[in-house]
Amino acid sequence: MRFDVLTLFPAMVEGPLSASILGRARAAGAFELGVHDLRAHGLGRHRTVDDTPYGGGSGMVMRVDVVAAAIEAVRRPDSHVVLTEPAGTRFDQSVARRFAGLPHLVVVCGHYEGVDARVRAHLVDEVVSIGDYVLTGGEYAATVIVDAVARLLPGVLGNADSIHEESFSPGLALEPPPYTRPRSFRGWDVPDVLLSGNHGEVARWRRSEGRALTRALRPDLPVEDEPAPKRRRRRTPATTLDGDEPGR
Repeated sequence: MRFDVLTLFPAMVEGPLSASILGRARAAGAFELGVHDLRAHGLGRHRTVDDTPYGGGSGMVMRVDVVAAAIEAVRRPDSHVVLTEPAGTRFDQSVARRFAGLPHLVVVCGHYEGVDARVRAHLVDEVVSIGDYVLTGGEYAATVIVDAVARLLPGVLGNADSIHEESFSPGLALEPPPYTRPRSFRGWDVPDVLLSGNHGEVARWRRSEGRALTRALRPDLPVEDEPAPKRRRRRTPATTLDGDEPGR
């Protein structure tokens, strides 16, 4: 999969996505990332990318012609182009999984007082928001989106099975609380079940704790109930035609 991020501040995106797990995965070729300076398509000697809003108002608005040129420079027939704006679809794990199935994701970073509305209406496929708050620019949102999507790709995480057991996975809301050494610290002990060696009991404890944590901290999230244990069917003894049990 390839990502292309269009931004006024490439260093804000390149830095985080070149470090740690994603940095190693990118270097190994698990995914491709291009970070492009929108000012390369700016106008005039000063590479202008914004202008005052029609109708008045504070701040500056990013120009549609500049953003259009930047998108068209990277867009392919199989591209999916998203714009980061507060007035967008909430980005969550289900959206991340959907994006992870795409061959090419282009992220346009909003800035200043916003992007000319014609970009949203005619040039992008989707508008997304990472939360109900305002940032200084879309670079942080773009980094979150690329991180959340890239880690779902094959070869990015060391343990590929972990993505099926983490928070917001299907059937699971929040992960259970984790523990490691020391076993006891200041009188705070690791739950005995985690030290029991009984994998079935540990799995049940983790599911139960994850559900309890979700209901306490995120009651807005759906939580699947623990399936009831299957009842073993009692075998009915075979009978003969006259009603007597065989062997009697």
